Amino acid sequence: MAIVETQYGRVNGTEINGLHTFLGIPFAAPPVAERRWAAPEAPEPWTGVLEVNDWSGQSWQPIMEGMGPLDFAFNAGAAANRNEDCLYLNVWTPGLDDRKRPVLVWIHGGGFSGGTGGTPMYDGTTLAQRGDAVIVTINYRLGALGFLNLNEVTGGRIPATGNEGLLDQVQALVWVRDNIERFGGDANRVTIFGESAGGMSVGALLAFDPAQGLFHRAIPQSGACSTAQTTAKAAEVAEAVLDSVGISTNAGVEEFLALDPEALINAGQAASAKLGGAMVFQPCVDGTQLSGLPINNVANGSADGIPIMVGATRDEWRLFTSMRGFEVNFDDAMLEGALSMRMEDPAKVISAYRDARIARGQAAEPNDLFAAIETDRIFRIPAIRLAETYAARGQNAYQYLFAWDSPWGDGNLGSPHAIDIGFVFGTHEFSEGSSEFFGHGPAADTLAQHVQDAWLAFASTGDPRTEALSDWQTYAEATRSTALFGDPLQVKSDPFGPERAVWNEVDAQIGGL
Repeated sequence: MAIVETQYGRVNGTEINGLHTFLGIPFAAPPVAERRWAAPEAPEPWTGVLEVNDWSGQSWQPIMEGMGPLDFAFNAGAAANRNEDCLYLNVWTPGLDDRKRPVLVWIHGGGFSGGTGGTPMYDGTTLAQRGDAVIVTINYRLGALGFLNLNEVTGGRIPATGNEGLLDQVQALVWVRDNIERFGGDANRVTIFGESAGGMSVGALLAFDPAQGLFHRAIPQSGACSTAQTTAKAAEVAEAVLDSVGISTNAGVEEFLALDPEALINAGQAASAKLGGAMVFQPCVDGTQLSGLPINNVANGSADGIPIMVGATRDEWRLFTSMRGFEVNFDDAMLEGALSMRMEDPAKVISAYRDARIARGQAAEPNDLFAAIETDRIFRIPAIRLAETYAARGQNAYQYLFAWDSPWGDGNLGSPHAIDIGFVFGTHEFSEGSSEFFGHGPAADTLAQHVQDAWLAFASTGDPRTEALSDWQTYAEATRSTALFGDPLQVKSDPFGPERAVWNEVDAQIGGL
């Protein structure tokens, strides 16, 4: 038995080979009924011992289909797992003692509309044991239940800012602050890390007033501080959702609260199709909790004193072009037309990427260029901009680029979006599907160890350098030191510099889909 007395009651997990695991601890009251679209509240205390030995319900979300290489990764396909009562977290710890280990809190991705902290891909066993660290994964409200600004369209009758999902993340961090030392963790060494929308959440929390003081280091993976929308855009999304679900903005509060969660999720998908966006739900610049675009807040000092390790994968967008609905088959004219919706001078960007890729002997057909440009526009350049912003303020930022090639399919994904996750958690071989996507064998195992050692070192000290990465320096525009996690493991100065430089010469939408 592994019983811990938390602030709200006792929980009993499992213990195997010295590792204690607690799955499904409530960190907030169920956000149901009158709590729907409200800021999270502390859970009600309980009596007796709560058995926490299985994944909790996950936030209501669309059924995940057509995920291509990532079909193995999510358990959202089981409709029975979805529940508005979803605010639970999971803990892995090597000891229920007073060792005060570094704590890593994982925020899952999924486009702010899908995913869960309770999935085998995010199992914290290997990471906790390798680094003598405490690993926490969390759920938060998604889509129209977590990121829908109703304050604007209802005249304040439903004061949801569209940041309720972020507030859930904050509430989880409050739970960690108040309880993690009972699980052998150090409440003064909390690192938040996340990938994709999880990385964008990490970036938003660096600028989010309610999160101040709740974490001490941050690792935004494939997401940084460039993703948030204005209240005007959020209101447009809300109107589209309400139109799809068939309810007037003048409807009574009780009518809103009575809406079926499945209808709301379907309405979110309809709104996405209507507005032509792949990620219509995002954190909202509401003027109070999030006073500006996160990158601007960071430039004004909101994250001072919080070291970061930020990066992307080399070929992020190739994952999406392998999924149903994202396939592309461009010629030159179509490529320029597609990019013209995202930037003012697409021809200049296309030319820079074509020249750089040809000089390196890489494929430079329109489809190749589109994947490379979208990779950088949405993921790599926001990471660089965040590191540059840190450097300009004299703050410590470490930059990385994941460069491990996925063997999936015909091996044409390169180093795609999400390829880093299996190596960070050491779950690259937890299933046949994960082995096909992440890779397996001695080289993959060695890379996983290097990745985990860097992440764990950073969580422990704020410095990710290991013996294998001793040349990795804090980011500075003069050197642009970047760790490349691949085979071989190496440190380079300004990798893919010509492509990076062209973004300083064009007006473009950076970050977000």
